[in-house]
Amino acid sequence: MQFIKNLKEYGIFLSFIVTCVVLSIATPQFLSVANWTIIVTQVSINALLAFGVTFVIITGGIDLSVGSIVAVTGVVAASLAQNGDYPVSLAITGGLIVGLAFGLLNGFLVTQSKIAPFIVTLGTMTIGRGLALILSNGRPVSNLSKSFNFIGNGKVLGFPVPIIILIFVFIVSSIALKKTVFGRYVYAIGGNEQAAWASGINVTKIKLATYAICGALSGLAGILLTARISTGQPNSGMGFELDAIAAVVIGGTSTTGGRGTMIGTLIGVLLIGVINNGLDLMNVTSYYQQVIMGAIIIGAVLLDSWNQKSRN
Repeated sequence: MQFIKNLKEYGIFLSFIVTCVVLSIATPQFLSVANWTIIVTQVSINALLAFGVTFVIITGGIDLSVGSIVAVTGVVAASLAQNGDYPVSLAITGGLIVGLAFGLLNGFLVTQSKIAPFIVTLGTMTIGRGLALILSNGRPVSNLSKSFNFIGNGKVLGFPVPIIILIFVFIVSSIALKKTVFGRYVYAIGGNEQAAWASGINVTKIKLATYAICGALSGLAGILLTARISTGQPNSGMGFELDAIAAVVIGGTSTTGGRGTMIGTLIGVLLIGVINNGLDLMNVTSYYQQVIMGAIIIGAVLLDSWNQKSRN
């Protein structure tokens, strides 16, 4: 029984280690420092989205709008970063404000209208995509300043800036979820919302905060992506919401709420990145990669369902 309990608790870590071992045998260049730098840099954007989605899913919600927020914040940030007309801080602030505004809108509609989060965020996903196209006139926003592009392509003390941002957000998110009253309330709401209300927790306020955090981190991801590709693409971020949710679920966060960790989400993000990278190194076509990732997601959900039944 103890073995089964440990397998449930640490299965994602074991899966990650086994995957790395298999890929290192299949392709020698997999374990190189250069390749791992590429992997972590590439997954940094999905990681930021996944950290935000983790807060929301633990409360029992969902956010499908993160990909569209990436697009609209990217366009806004790019528009403010063209040719160095404005300081880079304004471009960053503008993008973050837009992301935060979308998050607050999602949280307000979910808590006040009582409409299912799936429907609310599906609607704001469409709104965000349309706004990105309107603001950019359907064309990429280019000619960005070097100081802005540094966010996505520069290095500090030899470390890529995207990796530094990923580590910083991971640490802050982990502390917020595990070491603060806010984090305890997030778990309480996901575990039993009615009991949370009865115990005096302001459920509306906490839920609104989780969606706001998710929106702000999506805005940061949009800024990072725009700086990496040196252009604001109104069609960017398509499918990113699915990748983020997949990483969260694979990382052990319960789809019914009340359970999950940031370290699990990080391992989920890295596992997806490692698998995609390894398959690329082995020249496996993207068609097969999608099938493999879909199977992994289904497996993760089935495992979560098994865990829920065993707890009841």
